Amino acid sequence: MSNTNNNNDRLKINEGIRAPELRVLLDDGSSEVMKRDDALKLAHDQGLDLIEITAKANPPVAKITDYGKYVYDQKKKQKEIKSRQNIVEVKNIQVRVGTGEADLKLKADRASEWLREGHRVKAELYIRGRTKYMEKDFLHSRLENVLKMIDEEYKIVEDYKESPKGIAILIEPVKKK
Repeated sequence: MSNTNNNNDRLKINEGIRAPELRVLLDDGSSEVMKRDDALKLAHDQGLDLIEITAKANPPVAKITDYGKYVYDQKKKQKEIKSRQNIVEVKNIQVRVGTGEADLKLKADRASEWLREGHRVKAELYIRGRTKYMEKDFLHSRLENVLKMIDEEYKIVEDYKESPKGIAILIEPVKKK
């Protein structure tokens, strides 16, 4: 099944193009609708390849260029797009109601470090047993203590909300201009 998808992704070049009529992009930036055989002859006379760029257009769009250079340019564009994407991970810190101040400080320092790196941080108050029945204000204040200890500047993306394990809040670094 994967072979059929692979064949559809491949570029059609020269005699592999089946459309009887093509819109050919020329070097000067203009385009011209011509028969497939005429376009192939034009490409052959220039010592270049006829490459089908957009098969779904009516008529399909083709370009006369060197096949190797075209593939190289396409890969270069994809690599550039991929390098511009900013991958943001969501890092987690978990605390409990009884977590001590020193441990809270360690977790806050770790969260600060992740924020500096540009990651989002999900701070989660782990609730189980009898702590489930404590006042919500008290539970929020426990999570608030951790947030106050974070050195980096942040903004709240998702405010306090119930999570499967307890209460969670999602923060992200503030973009510096």
